[in-house]
Amino acid sequence: MTTAVLTDRERTAVQAYLRLLHTVRAGFDTAEGPAGAPRPPVVPPSVLAEAEQALEAAGLAGNEEAFFRLLTHWCGRP
Repeated sequence: MTTAVLTDRERTAVQAYLRLLHTVRAGFDTAEGPAGAPRPPVVPPSVLAEAEQALEAAGLAGNEEAFFRLLTHWCGRP
């Protein structure tokens, strides 16, 4: 198993991404809306902005391949 040592900025980016992921998942777990229609998931703009800012600070904005490689090494696969 490969061990990845993340910089503080990379770790912050991974953590922000995971918060965003959990927020989106929670949005999909909401109860039904009026007349039984599903409500659309709502992601607070601040959570999305935090993830974008963290990715940019880590130099990972626009480089999804490198970011997901870091994420896989740090969190493992489910």
